Amino acid sequence: MNRVSLGAGALPNLGSWKADTGFLHRIVDAVEELQPRVVVELGAGASTLVCAKAMQQNGQGKLFSFDQHADFVAATGEWLASEGVTAQIRCAPLTATIEGWPGRWYELDHLPDQIDLIIIDGPPWAVHPFVRGAAEILFKRLAPGGIILLDDAARPGERVVAKRWRRKWPEINFERENESSKGTLVGRKADGSNTHASSRPRFANDNARTIRWRRVAGLAALFASGWFANEWLGDFSTRASAASFVNEAQEAYSASQVRWEMTSQTEIIELNRREILDVTGINLPALPSGWTVLDAQLYPSDLGNSVMVSVKTPSGETISLFAAQAETTFGALPMMEADNGVAVAYWKEGQSAIGLVGELDSSRLLELAAVLSRDT
Repeated sequence: MNRVSLGAGALPNLGSWKADTGFLHRIVDAVEELQPRVVVELGAGASTLVCAKAMQQNGQGKLFSFDQHADFVAATGEWLASEGVTAQIRCAPLTATIEGWPGRWYELDHLPDQIDLIIIDGPPWAVHPFVRGAAEILFKRLAPGGIILLDDAARPGERVVAKRWRRKWPEINFERENESSKGTLVGRKADGSNTHASSRPRFANDNARTIRWRRVAGLAALFASGWFANEWLGDFSTRASAASFVNEAQEAYSASQVRWEMTSQTEIIELNRREILDVTGINLPALPSGWTVLDAQLYPSDLGNSVMVSVKTPSGETISLFAAQAETTFGALPMMEADNGVAVAYWKEGQSAIGLVGELDSSRLLELAAVLSRDT
């Protein structure tokens, strides 16, 4: 608050889902270094006020901030006005889809042609762990020497995003900094010189010891939840760990399609989840209202006994639910693999690995999997 001349009590309690002091300091660092004419922020809040105040002190620049909540956008605008600053804060509902990235993205309009600083603190993780990767649609607008700041960079989802960005955008140098308790990914676009490489001032952090302990606690939480292991193994759950389950699900799906074409094979439309759990240890998710069982079969697989249930959704889509007891690094949120036109959305429920298989658009299958996993 002293750095940007904010009065006592101007900011709410920071941390948790809000930006922490480390990330806010980093925003001020970037504004002081770049003296940006245009800043675009995704996810409004304390960062909006701090950035606006830093730009006011810098004496130039426009801040465009986007958030999905209309009421919050209005309240944030009033909050900034009470502190003597303004920004172009706009409501951007999460209704867009971006090719290559899961989850819903902001409906962004009237974007500046060139951006000096991009601040990414949304959408929230609950939309999808990889959703912030879609922010790359702004990268072509980033000015030479411009900076990208991604909050929560220590989370597994953002680590995967960082890996993909590094591969796809070689002209932008991405490095993770740990002055924030949640980590900050800093991307800097090449400008033909090295003048910016070490010019950023390091902020004096009076709470460095606290941040280190929070980071240790965060790592412990990641280990406990299995997320940290996923990061070391690859993209959220590695292809190596996911491949066997995905292959088994696809093979069982293919077998079920053959059964449908054989008049001598009788479909079993009764699904007794309790009996399956008692006999196989596989905990099938409850089917949502309106989903109809077309066939239920027990399959042998390299994972042990597995179950394939063919179902029809209320929209008339025919898909299959595959489940097995398997040691995996899957998370509770569905992930996606697609091969030869057959997509598998997979997740972990207790000791069971669950997959939804079908010849649908990947985004639609993932949407159905999200509904199924919530109803588990």
